[in-house]
Amino acid sequence: WRGQALRSDLDPALLPEPKDEKRQEKLGKLQYSLDYDFQNGQLVVGIIQAADLPALDIGGTSDPYVKVFLLPEKKKKHETKVHRKTLNPTFNETFTFKIPYVELGGRTLVMAVYDFDRFSKHDAIGELRVPMSSLDLAQPIEAWRDLQSAEREEQEKLGDICFSLRYVPTAGKLTVIVLEAKNLKKMDVGGLSDPYVKIHLMQGGKRLKKKKTTIKKNTLNPYYNESFSFEVPFEQIQKVQVVLTVLDYDKLGKNEAIGKVFVGCNATGTELRHWSDMLANPRRPIAQWHTLQTEEEVDVVVGKKTS
Repeated sequence: WRGQALRSDLDPALLPEPKDEKRQEKLGKLQYSLDYDFQNGQLVVGIIQAADLPALDIGGTSDPYVKVFLLPEKKKKHETKVHRKTLNPTFNETFTFKIPYVELGGRTLVMAVYDFDRFSKHDAIGELRVPMSSLDLAQPIEAWRDLQSAEREEQEKLGDICFSLRYVPTAGKLTVIVLEAKNLKKMDVGGLSDPYVKIHLMQGGKRLKKKKTTIKKNTLNPYYNESFSFEVPFEQIQKVQVVLTVLDYDKLGKNEAIGKVFVGCNATGTELRHWSDMLANPRRPIAQWHTLQTEEEVDVVVGKKTS
């Protein structure tokens, strides 16, 4: 009897499946087409459809879209439309990259499938990487391929910001102290930036108030310790957002936004926790570090451009 029990313990059919390996395998697949237009010197990428995508949303579905770009150049990114609540979207969209044929061999085409989410960062479902040197582009190509895990490095690091929040309900006063930022993305040719921070108080997509810190020259790790106060009555505090944008000051051109972050209404994750901690500790300044996000990620939630 003991021998039997032992054997059933070791019976592979009774062992739990290794979860992670299974999960990594099934990211769905993507059908795409490639054609090089020799006459006009451009690569034409067709995103046809995806199938069997994993469900990333609570409702057991996803809102997929595809980003298409040629590494190492990341600036020129194309995106398909978002398809709501489907794991088998049909895109049928084409994108062109103007690039001489001789340069194509050194490039890698990335087709990354994302799940659109209005209230948080868009999750990467999976991606395909196609080294152009591995293809014969004499004929148009059409293929289905399984999606692989997305490589993290595509998410560019913009830096982090530390600020404190303090709310005094009786006075209806919200104080934001911009403390410091670190590891900011280099924006200037010399490899440094001249960063300053803009603070917007917003409600329902409208800017109510705007303040800004001083400019710190030639640094990617600026220290500010500057305080800003806003009048926000207690009945309004759950309806507002505070958006902090780190910009690179430019004497001649446009001041470029390095990244931004927002707390308050509609915030999620660490930003929501910071706001909740402030409300739970009236009159006490609560400091926290936040990772800067891209303008697009923040603007889509707050409903208006804020830089």
